[in-house]
Amino acid sequence: MEMHNGNLYWSITESEQIVLQKPIKKERYDVLVIGAGMSGTLTAYTLHKDGVDFAVIDQGKVGAGSTAANTGLIQYSNDIMLHELAEQIGEEDAVRFYKLCAEAVDALDEVAETVDAKDVYIRRDSLCFASSEADVSKLKREYEMLTKHGLQAEWLDREALQERYPFDKPAGLVTNGDAEVNPLTLSRQVVRYLSTQNVPIFEETDVTDVVADGDDWLVLTPAGTFKAGHVIFATGYRPAPLLDTHRIELNRSYAIATNPVPDFKEWDGQALIWETKRPYLYLRTTVDGRIIAGGLDEEKAETPHSEALIQRRAERLRREVEALFPMYELTVEYAWVALFGESIDQLPFIGEHPDRPNLFYLLGYGGNGTVYSMLGSKILSELVRGIDHPDARIVRLDRTR
Repeated sequence: MEMHNGNLYWSITESEQIVLQKPIKKERYDVLVIGAGMSGTLTAYTLHKDGVDFAVIDQGKVGAGSTAANTGLIQYSNDIMLHELAEQIGEEDAVRFYKLCAEAVDALDEVAETVDAKDVYIRRDSLCFASSEADVSKLKREYEMLTKHGLQAEWLDREALQERYPFDKPAGLVTNGDAEVNPLTLSRQVVRYLSTQNVPIFEETDVTDVVADGDDWLVLTPAGTFKAGHVIFATGYRPAPLLDTHRIELNRSYAIATNPVPDFKEWDGQALIWETKRPYLYLRTTVDGRIIAGGLDEEKAETPHSEALIQRRAERLRREVEALFPMYELTVEYAWVALFGESIDQLPFIGEHPDRPNLFYLLGYGGNGTVYSMLGSKILSELVRGIDHPDARIVRLDRTR
């Protein structure tokens, strides 16, 4: 399965390749993490911090999967608004989930500090604007729900929005405490940090089977068999072994990175921007002055090879960005398409397999995959150490809501 096609932007920001020493395989690990993308590296970071005996294996080179196609918007708000999530799972659990996401954004800040990636993890506000007059009431309800539960937000009517941005939209909601990140650099910096801590990372080690061995699990690979007491699948959007995936949908989305813009004085605070309609346009800036924008989601579980198609979608994205910021003369310098996963209830799947003890999954489906990876790493670190995490039930694999 090809996770992305086209011309990726983040790859040009990472010129130095990671060269890992091949570890000596132990007879048994307490935990084996399968996957060394964003989910796997953040899980490894948290396990190491918590003193767990573990190893990481990946079928390819670190940082070569979906992470390179991630557009790097870090937000505690979700594809499903808080008031909508409250109707789905109850207000108490919905608020708790949103606060877990906010805590994860702060935790990512701490990770970036530790692994020397603070220059690519920059805190930003987010602006969600009403795409139409019909969406104003929904956005206002979200503002009221957020502020009711202590999540910082600011309401902008049409006039207030126009004072801060050059576009005319019916209303806007500003949330505080989000961030932008270079996801490839962050993930690789975590790997570099782990390598200095002598964490065993086995690259180019493809899993061919996973079988039970008493209370342990045997992970079979062409490089030999790994034995572990617990296995965590952090495989991104690739199929999750031994798991029923009927509640998961794979779709594709397009993204661009523009030419550098001289300055962003018209873009208040260089906030992350998105909108209420679905599928939505989203955009952000980069440290070298570019605009990254994405959207035009399609319900197709494959990435097209047609360069012409990718360029047509890229041109549509460019026009949508220019409609918001007409003073920028934009060209598309990088354009790509990537698969992304969504669950039917808009929440990630994190936890232990309902029928196979000691098999765990961190599947951050949705627009907040990096945030889900961070919060999921904390939940799983406790679960594999035999600690009952009070919030694990919200994202458990066997939920039926």
